[in-house]
Amino acid sequence: MTDLISPSISELLNKAIPLREPMFDPNHRSAMRLFNGFIEGNPELCIDLYAKSLLIHNYSNPPEKGTETVLLALGFLKERFPWVQSAVVKERYGESQEKKSGVVIFGGPLDRKILENDIWYSIDLCMNRDASLYLDTRFLRDWMIKNLKGKTVLNTFAYTGSLGVAAMGAGASQVVHVEQNRKFLNCAKDSYSLNGFPIKKSDFLEGDFWAKVSHLKNKGTLFDAVILDPPFFATSEQGTVDLAQNCKQVINKIRPLVQNDGYLIVINNALFLSGKEFMSEIESLCQDGYLSVETMIPIPPDFAGFSGTEKSPFVTDPAPFNHSTKIIVLRVKRKSQTVKVRPDKE
Repeated sequence: MTDLISPSISELLNKAIPLREPMFDPNHRSAMRLFNGFIEGNPELCIDLYAKSLLIHNYSNPPEKGTETVLLALGFLKERFPWVQSAVVKERYGESQEKKSGVVIFGGPLDRKILENDIWYSIDLCMNRDASLYLDTRFLRDWMIKNLKGKTVLNTFAYTGSLGVAAMGAGASQVVHVEQNRKFLNCAKDSYSLNGFPIKKSDFLEGDFWAKVSHLKNKGTLFDAVILDPPFFATSEQGTVDLAQNCKQVINKIRPLVQNDGYLIVINNALFLSGKEFMSEIESLCQDGYLSVETMIPIPPDFAGFSGTEKSPFVTDPAPFNHSTKIIVLRVKRKSQTVKVRPDKE
């Protein structure tokens, strides 16, 4: 069995990794996707690098089916990168929450921070089923750094706050995070501490998205930029997010909080919603003339795949986007000019 699997995974990694080598930080502090098996030849395996720690996603069902491939990949990478100090495996179909969140299988301790564009991000590779920092939104963080200096920003569904941290790194005058889980907000605060950003209690709002947005709207609060990055499906007593069926509902909920000529940044990661269907929803929202497309943000090639390594088609065609994570920046016009109120007090 080993003779059959080893050449396969070795060949795939030998093709994928050299394309990413120009991205490597000689000080080993950055993060990237080393191998995306969904589009690079093995849909049961994805491998990320966070500083000197490997994060291996085992998507096999049952997980035991992929154990040998995981170990072969780990052996290959340890030999290729002798500076790697630790590795953790997350089992998508693990029998326990611990196995889904991550189990260390090599070395330790795991890295707790990474550096991107001279900004530090706190990470916890075993916090959740993901890794506390989304690698597919790296180009969006780049865009924020270039465009949000001096702006007030609302980061909804903030999770660990990485997008808001990027806005702070850009020199935003204020970033307000809305997140239901205090543990995630604490990770955002850790990133603030790593960068020396001031931590104001009023900028970290713990609670339900629908309730917090309604409260801000009732206060007449406006922001220069609003980030909308919800899970593809979530429900509460206040409302339901369903990015595959009704993305417009969430956009219409949040757009009244955007200042005239401000940005509404929308991320839709619904796997089964095609790029064409998503753009159709956006175009229908733009028909009234108060929304327009500013730009579309691609997904980095280490995550979306390079030409020459793409083996498997996407579940649905993401075009005109390059990945099922679809990111678009909208420009907002308001019917009447309203004085901007900064939410310094909550």
